[in-house]
Amino acid sequence: MGISLAYLGPPGTNSEAAALAYSEANPGEEVLLCPYPDIARTLRSVAQGEADLAIVPIENSIGGSVAISLDLFWELDGLQIQQALILPIAHVLLSRAESLEAIAKVYSHPQAIAQCQRWLERSLPQAQLVAMNSTTEALDYLDRDLTAAAIASPRAAHLYELPILAGDISDFPGNCTRFWVVGLQPSTGGSHISLAFGTAANVPGALVKPLQIFAKRSINMSRIESRPTKRLLGEYIFFIDLEVDATQPHIQAALAELAEYATPLKIFGNYDVVALPPCSLT
Repeated sequence: MGISLAYLGPPGTNSEAAALAYSEANPGEEVLLCPYPDIARTLRSVAQGEADLAIVPIENSIGGSVAISLDLFWELDGLQIQQALILPIAHVLLSRAESLEAIAKVYSHPQAIAQCQRWLERSLPQAQLVAMNSTTEALDYLDRDLTAAAIASPRAAHLYELPILAGDISDFPGNCTRFWVVGLQPSTGGSHISLAFGTAANVPGALVKPLQIFAKRSINMSRIESRPTKRLLGEYIFFIDLEVDATQPHIQAALAELAEYATPLKIFGNYDVVALPPCSLT
């Protein structure tokens, strides 16, 4: 019957490119791509059993973490990371305007806008920046408004037959985004573990003690980040990535000890990380 894979649509987004790459990497399975209008509904589709898997952006090399994705991982129960995909990101400016000077508004997802912020300030200081749910949501506007532009992918330009007014507008070279492929089944193992936890109280050593568990076992943390609990000012959830395999005994011991200090503790999965080639236009 195949696997349904939810992603942030419409077609032409970088999330779709990651979803297509996942599908191509699993030729033995029929993968049905299911676009959703925002990241929240993409993840909820898995939590509520509408889709078998979802693929969501977690972190960009320029714009940093995708807050809504992290917050929903903490909020929703049962989500498990199956795999991480790292996708090179290419941003272009699409418009039917005759020149950059004619553009009055630029539409895109907030992450794409943030990744091109310096270019926008330098090249389009007169333009109003308008945040959308995805990089392709506003492309219909471009046919009706010759003063509008959108930041999207070269693939989107191809799919929607829109001219590229400016290419390669990311602020830094090597722009890439890490995506998580998410399901409800526990992952079978891999090179990384992602988890999150709270602390019992805002007191000295509340964070140091959990971190010392990893340090004394020489476990490498590749990432740590805090997000507010949304309950009290100054109260945080800590998200951590470990470069380890959970099947190793000393890792299991570390996670068991961490549970004594972390209140509560959520382990999102033990998975592999795959670097993807740039997306083609087809």
